[in-house]
Amino acid sequence: MRASIIVFPGSNRERDAARALRLVCGCEPHMVWHADTSLPPGTDLVVLPGGFSYGDYLRCGAIAARAPIMDAVRAHAAAGGLVLGICNGFQILCEAGLLPGALMRNAQLRFTCKDVYLRVERSDTPFTRGYNAGQVIRIPVAHGEGNYVADGETLARLEGDGRIVFRYCAPDGSLDPKANVNGSLAAIAGIVNERRNVLGLMPHPENHVEAALGCTDGRGLFAGIAEHLAAAA
Repeated sequence: MRASIIVFPGSNRERDAARALRLVCGCEPHMVWHADTSLPPGTDLVVLPGGFSYGDYLRCGAIAARAPIMDAVRAHAAAGGLVLGICNGFQILCEAGLLPGALMRNAQLRFTCKDVYLRVERSDTPFTRGYNAGQVIRIPVAHGEGNYVADGETLARLEGDGRIVFRYCAPDGSLDPKANVNGSLAAIAGIVNERRNVLGLMPHPENHVEAALGCTDGRGLFAGIAEHLAAAA
């Protein structure tokens, strides 16, 4: 498995993502600078990490979406390669047109940093095969602009195509409005593209992969990616 992590000015979770990939997948990821124009040969997975790319000027992810490396990321996705965008990475994927919708300011207009519960909606994607459909996992969030919005047609398409893969939920899996920490439409925490090879999610699975930190629910995402790529090899 060969993974590349894109680093933008203002990224701050690239090392967290790298550590998760080392611990769970046993790979040493390449760090790719935003001004580069190509990915390392043989890249299987591209990760757009969390942070505040370009200081979140204009809109979160708007400048990063136009960075030179993003043409290579788009080409990678178009060829069927896996792309994972976490938090700011999710925002970048939406701004780059790789995922529909947008991430707006949290409904309560406050930065949110805490553990939340997610319901895994399906387990048949490269990113969710390490979980069971309906499983509830605990993952931290840390964002001020995680409120997913989309027009009615887009939301209906996401629902109808089964492209919503993670939703904010209560510990018992119910979609309690109080558990929707940022006000996202349909409690959306993560979605995939039509080919299901691009995932954007706001919570940080890379921060819950070590028992020493109290929870390992994030391991399933990285383990699932590794299993998918091993099976495809």
